[in-house]
Amino acid sequence: MKLSSLLERVEYTISQGSLEEEVTEVVYDSRKAGPGSMFICIRGAVADGHKFIPDVLKKGTRVLVVEEEISAPADVTVIQVKDTRYAMAFISAAYFGYPAEQLKTIGITGTKGKTTTTYMVKSILENAGYKVGLIGTIEAIIGDKVIPAENTTPESFIIQKYFREMADAGCDCVVMEVSSQGLMLHRTQGFLFDFGIFTNIEPDHIGPNEHKDFAHYLYCKSLLLKQCRVGIVNRDDEHFEKIIEGHTCTLETYGFSQEADLRAEDAKLVSGRGYLGISYHLKGLLDFPVEIDIPGKFSIYNSLTAIAICRHFKVSQENIIKALKVAKVKGRIEMVKVSDEFTLMIDYAHNAMALESLLTTLREYHPHRLVCLFGCGGNRSKYRRYEMGEVSGRLADLTIITSDNPRNEEPQAIIEDIKIGISKTQGKYVEIPDRKEAIRYAIEHGEPGDIIILAGKGHEDYQEIKGKKYPMDERVLIADILAGR
Repeated sequence: MKLSSLLERVEYTISQGSLEEEVTEVVYDSRKAGPGSMFICIRGAVADGHKFIPDVLKKGTRVLVVEEEISAPADVTVIQVKDTRYAMAFISAAYFGYPAEQLKTIGITGTKGKTTTTYMVKSILENAGYKVGLIGTIEAIIGDKVIPAENTTPESFIIQKYFREMADAGCDCVVMEVSSQGLMLHRTQGFLFDFGIFTNIEPDHIGPNEHKDFAHYLYCKSLLLKQCRVGIVNRDDEHFEKIIEGHTCTLETYGFSQEADLRAEDAKLVSGRGYLGISYHLKGLLDFPVEIDIPGKFSIYNSLTAIAICRHFKVSQENIIKALKVAKVKGRIEMVKVSDEFTLMIDYAHNAMALESLLTTLREYHPHRLVCLFGCGGNRSKYRRYEMGEVSGRLADLTIITSDNPRNEEPQAIIEDIKIGISKTQGKYVEIPDRKEAIRYAIEHGEPGDIIILAGKGHEDYQEIKGKKYPMDERVLIADILAGR
């Protein structure tokens, strides 16, 4: 591919060389560079790609994309841009033949609800006959191919590669999670989302290598509404006016507010034998009853978001109702049937904010007892342990403290930190370091009307100990325990 074609949507200056240069590969990892490749110098949190220029030149690379002035041999073409990450998004789109133009693209951002909503949208659209690709926190799905995720929002080159594969596999559309980091680092540039969704915002991801403060976090999230044609926003969010500030899209809203274009009315908790859910009546742009097999008010928001998107795909009321009833997300309030007497579920809640939201929601169902099993990751902040311990001690009737990715720390040392948080409450607890034995205890001591939550692991199917990942899927552990009873 000619260099001039790769740069057709990029603002740049050519420091030396020729735009007639043929490029066979676009790389941003110096280890993958070679003859015929274009090397894009990315400044990362750990390393600066400009420092690897001598290495890639030795490997035969003759096209460089840089942010700063450099000296290079006369036979090397040097393209200078203001921001190499931003440029890479457009170069990648060109390299893969602008695949987003062959798909309907749906981007979902927000502090909570991204993962569940992407799967709900996928479920509804597939029920209606669409072929849907997905990119998210858990995995990327392209037809029958499932790729475990490393980042919620991959690098722009990987996004465009996935889009190309999706278009080639016959996908009609793609639904993807868009993180604040992804927006901040221009990973979703190079194309315009057909639909951009903003679920909600609360303080999160604030600290070194993330966002300096909440204002910056909100600003980065709201960039999605400048990168989409139709923006769909939660009208109930207290930061609504700030979120939509400077938006360049057609705006639609959802929520409980009377001002919302799509709104939920007459919400009711639904429960049965080993089952929890919620129902409501949809009003506004559409009018019909909805019931979901996932508990909590946030399930209403997630489903409203999904409906707001799928409305644009002319999905029938019947298909929406049917698909929402069966939509499931691995590790997100995932109910696992172990008894008719009590309810057991798995959830990814792995910080105090998520755990508080989850336990508060489950309290609304007035369980006989609310039992919370969790641990905390090693080599991470002790404050998370104190806070989660305090939240569980305050909101659960019984806490079962166990292990969760101890990494290079001793599981018992982490448990002792969690107990410091619990000690600030009147909460009862037991400690069982072995997670399988802790789950066995929870199941064998379940009482009629209990809600038991296994928190922290969610979709993860491993336990990280001393630098090594060992297979450990809570669903498998539960099956083993039930088989042995």
